[in-house]
Parts: sequence; C-alpha cells; structure tokens
Amino acid sequence: MSRRLAALAAPLAAPLAASLAALVLTGAVPALAQAPAQKPPAAKPGANPAAPAPAPNTPAAQTPAFTPNHLALAREVMLSSGIARSFDSIIPAFSEQIRQNAVTRPELTNDLNAVLTSLAPEMEMQKQSMIDTAARIYASRLSEAELTEVAAFFRSPAGKRYVETQPQVLDDMVGAMQTWTQEVSEYIMVRVRAEMTKKGHQLQ
Repeated sequence: MSRRLAALAAPLAAPLAASLAALVLTGAVPALAQAPAQKPPAAKPGANPAAPAPAPNTPAAQTPAFTPNHLALAREVMLSSGIARSFDSIIPAFSEQIRQNAVTRPELTNDLNAVLTSLAPEMEMQKQSMIDTAARIYASRLSEAELTEVAAFFRSPAGKRYVETQPQVLDDMVGAMQTWTQEVSEYIMVRVRAEMTKKGHQLQ
C-alpha cells in the first residue's frame, strides 16, 4: 500500500510549485494583467444586435457537486502536500513589484507600505480563494477514496518527510538538470554528426 500511496502523492507538489514560481518570477501574470482590453467592433447602423454567444461548455460552467468530506480531503491534501507554499510567494512578489515600480517616487514609500500592510487580510482572502479552487480541481481529478489514501500518506512520518524535503529536492534537481541538459545536448550533436558522416554528410 505504501508504494501506491507514494505513487499517488508524488506528482502533487513539484511540478505545480515549479510552474507557479516560474510564472511569478518571469512576470507573466503582470504582463497579462497589463495587456489592453480589445474593444468589440462597432455595430453598423441599422444592423440587428447580435445574439449573445452561448455559454461555453467549461468545467466552471458545469461545476460538479462534491460531498463536504470529499472537498475537505482535497483541501487537506492541497495544504499538506506543500503546494500551497507556492501561493504564499505570489502575493508578496506582486507587492514587491509594486514597490519596485514606485522606487523613483520615494515620497510614496511610507504610504505605500502602509497600504500594502493594511491590504494583507484581503490578500490572504485571495490566497484562500485560490486554495479553495485548487481543492475543487483535486476533487474533480481524484475520488474521495483516493484522496483518503493520499491524505493518510501525508499524515504519516514518510509523507511529512516527503513534503519537508521537496524544496531541497527541487533545488538539487534544478542543478542536476542544468548539467544534464548541457551533457545531453553535446552527446546528441556528437552522435548525429557521427551518423551523418557515415551517410556522406558533414555537419558543423
């Protein structure tokens, strides 16, 4: 059973944490937020107004019903797996970005810091909203029985140790990936050149 629990739990933390961190650090979210909204084309005189488009067939439009226990388990897994730590860094990153944007106006510093501090409870509510959304996503992908097993794993000493080591594991993997990428790129190029040489072609 321990192998099954580990298999269920393993994909939960690392990929999403890395993706969210990259999203914040690269500024992708602010860039999207600053994109100008496109105005709809003006209607021609005398033309009948267009009928409203049908509602898209999306998960948001068809929110499935979950039992309270199913959602509670999904939320527990969300929090205990360590994924929520990714959300912890997003809002402070935005706040820091706002401070950096105002660095040329030092007269704003005190008031800006006071505003950002006063908004902390609201920002916490925004984070909790994302956690609730993520819990529903987990509930939509994992059954109540599966989440029960995953939650049990994260409550166990092995599960707690798994979560505790994730930041270090990710750091080590990033370093290993950098070395591996360089080595593999060189290896592939050498092998391709060798095989193309056999066919009478010379590659630079």
